[in-house]
Amino acid sequence: MRQDFPQIDFKMPKIKPGLIRIIVLAVFGIILLYGSVYQISPEEIGVILRFGKFVRTADPGLNFKMPLGVESLTRVPVQRQLKLEFGFRTRRPGIRSEFSVTPETTKESVMLTGDLNVVDVEWIVQYKIKDPYKYLFKLRNVEGTFRSMGEAVVRKVIGDNSVDEVITVGRSRIADEAKQELQTLCDIYEIGIDVLQLIFQDVNPPDPVKPSFNEVNEALQEKERKINEAWAEFNQEIPKAEGEAEQVIRAAEGYATERVNRAQ
Repeated sequence: MRQDFPQIDFKMPKIKPGLIRIIVLAVFGIILLYGSVYQISPEEIGVILRFGKFVRTADPGLNFKMPLGVESLTRVPVQRQLKLEFGFRTRRPGIRSEFSVTPETTKESVMLTGDLNVVDVEWIVQYKIKDPYKYLFKLRNVEGTFRSMGEAVVRKVIGDNSVDEVITVGRSRIADEAKQELQTLCDIYEIGIDVLQLIFQDVNPPDPVKPSFNEVNEALQEKERKINEAWAEFNQEIPKAEGEAEQVIRAAEGYATERVNRAQ
């Protein structure tokens, strides 16, 4: 048995041209507003480019720019402390940080000292961006160049010192010298970076020669200990002997005086 269903005609509601114009203008206004209003966080500076040319910087807070690609925004974290790692990479930061060493990082860390010894140096450089314009536009690939500069400076300073100075007593002085030279290079190349710290995390001889180096170091420490013990004994015995000699001299002078007086 066939059953016929009634046909229903769907008709699009008529929209007034004025309403369409209002909707289009509203959407266009939202796009303009979204593209022209932006927020800069307290640790950043905004760099505004107009058709690719630098025009101004924007301070933290609510700011405005020309929309539709006329002006573009680049955020630069000028208040954030940045860090580069040499000789290792942090794989997972935390209370118990995990580090990784690769053939690439080993190439950074192995270097020659002034007395032709090989050391394995791991260090970090902490820095801030002090000039956003120079950081963005004065040099291409700033981070890669800055890494190369840091490695070159440390190799130079390590090469000017002996292995004993590098591993023991001279580490802080060498790190300070490297920091000063790195800052000088940054100022010469105008890359807009302020070097805050250069810290040696670990300085050791390479693993194949570490046992022999430790034996030499232990022998040097034993030598130093013997010398200190000898000086301590010297400082103890010499004043004692000098005191006894002075006592004998005074006794002899007193005896001589007594004999002279008795004879007279």
